[in-house]
Amino acid sequence: MLKIGLTGGIGSGKTAVSNLFEKMGIHIIDTDIISRQLLINDQNVVQSIITDFGKSIVNENNTINRSALANIVFNDATKKKRLEAILHPKIRDEVNSQTININKTIKPNNYIIIVIPLLFETNFNELIDHILVVTASESIRIKRVKTRDNRTTKEIQSIINTQVIDEIRCTQANDVIENNNGFEQLESKVMQLHNQYLKLANTHY
Repeated sequence: MLKIGLTGGIGSGKTAVSNLFEKMGIHIIDTDIISRQLLINDQNVVQSIITDFGKSIVNENNTINRSALANIVFNDATKKKRLEAILHPKIRDEVNSQTININKTIKPNNYIIIVIPLLFETNFNELIDHILVVTASESIRIKRVKTRDNRTTKEIQSIINTQVIDEIRCTQANDVIENNNGFEQLESKVMQLHNQYLKLANTHY
């Protein structure tokens, strides 16, 4: 089973791309979703975060306020590393677990998509066989995130500044999707890659 790592900067369109692959019947493992689930369901993670970051990031119902937490870590490199130290081992374990389970249910000459937004900022490379990067111009990315998350330009820029730039991502990528245009073009590019990955998976296993 071929494991495709899908990555890209905030607002590049990773979710749109992964949704298109999913429509084609491809299994998706999304580390962002895993991270959000850990903040809700894993009490050891929740307590570790509260201990390190204080009660200011706790909602009235004792859940983690993800926006408050994000505002801290995207403006404090030390805090960001601490959060990653709490979450990343758990995320890696869950990705491995889901990969094993999917591998039991699909043909070996197939592929899966593992969405890892911070692939180049973390040590998650060993989880994948092939890298797909989604890019978009910074102005388009900022516009998308403003619409999606109701964040200010300054907040979005601070997040972008903590991430690897597209030029570095693209030099390490096996494939790149430029997502500056409409949905039809994006869909066409994903379909081409889908057919390419099916052929690649045949030779991989």
